[in-house]
Amino acid sequence: MGEFELIDRFFKRPVTRSPLGIGDDCALLAPAAGMELAVSSDMLVEGRHFLSTVDPFKLGHKALAVNLSDLAACGARPLAFTLALAMPRAEEAWLEPFSRGLLALADEHACELVGGDTTRGPLNICITVFGEVPQGQALLRSGARDGDDIYASGTLGEARLALEAFRGTVSLPADVFEAARARMEQPTPRVALGQALRGIATAAVDVSDGLLGDLGHILRRSGVGARIDTAAAGRLMMPSCAAAVDEDRALEYALAGGDDYELVFTAPAASRDAVEAAAQGAGTRVTRIGGIEAGSGLRLVDARGEPLQRRFGSFDHFA
Repeated sequence: MGEFELIDRFFKRPVTRSPLGIGDDCALLAPAAGMELAVSSDMLVEGRHFLSTVDPFKLGHKALAVNLSDLAACGARPLAFTLALAMPRAEEAWLEPFSRGLLALADEHACELVGGDTTRGPLNICITVFGEVPQGQALLRSGARDGDDIYASGTLGEARLALEAFRGTVSLPADVFEAARARMEQPTPRVALGQALRGIATAAVDVSDGLLGDLGHILRRSGVGARIDTAAAGRLMMPSCAAAVDEDRALEYALAGGDDYELVFTAPAASRDAVEAAAQGAGTRVTRIGGIEAGSGLRLVDARGEPLQRRFGSFDHFA
C-alpha cells in the first residue's frame, strides 16, 4: 500500500471548514469574525508515551484527545487538525482501527482532519489541532491572582496506577485494572468545561505531566504561589482505584502521576457558584483543592493546615 492510497483509504473525508481539505500543500482555515485561532501540537512516541501492545483504536482516540485537551485548557472550540504519522509498515490491520478511533473522537467534537504527512519510520504520531476562541477570552496560564481558588476537573491518578500495574509494581483486581487502563488509554478531553469556564476562570492548564508540575506553569506565569490541601487532593482518584493502594500512593499518583488530561484552573472565591454551574453544564465534576497565595512557591498542607513534609516530582520528557 502506497502513501497516497493509504491516505485515501483511511483518512480522506469531506470537510466544511477548509476550502481544500486533504490534498494540497497547505490547509486553509478561516476563523469566524471576532475569533482567534488557538493552535497546539503534541507528539506520541512508541515506548515513550504508549506501550507497543496498546489497541490501535484506543491509540487513535488518545492521539487526538491529548491535543483536544490543550484546546480545552485554552477555552477554545475545536475546528480542525492535521496528522503526521510515521510507522514501520503500512498495515491495514493497524491502520483501520487506528483511523476509526481517531476519527470517532474527531466526529464527537466536530473537528475535521484537513492535512498532514505520512512516512516510514518508528511509530510516531504528531497532531496539530486548531480551535477558535472569542477575541480576548482565551484562558491563559498568566491570570491567577492572590485569593483565587484552585480546582481540578474529573479524577486524577488512574493513568499512573495503570502504568504501575503494567510495570508490575502494584497488583490490581481485574475490574480496577480495566478502569485505570481505560483512563490511561482513552482520556476524556474536557472541551465543554473549558468553554464553559471562559469569563469565570482566571487561569488554566491541562494536566499531562502531573497536577503539581502543571500547576507550576500557572504559578510561574502568574507570579504567584499556592497552597494545596492534600486532604481534598487525596480524594481526586476514583474511589475503587484509590482503595487498591495505600493512601500515600493514592496521593502521589493524584498529585504527580501524569497522563490524566484533566484541567487544573483558578477562579475567584466569589465565583464558586459560577464554577459549579459551569461544571454541571459541562457534565464534569470539579474539586476545589487549594488556593493561590501572594509571593512564590507551592505549599502542601494536611487536613489540619500543617505543612506536609513530602516532595513530589512530575513527568520530564528528558529525565
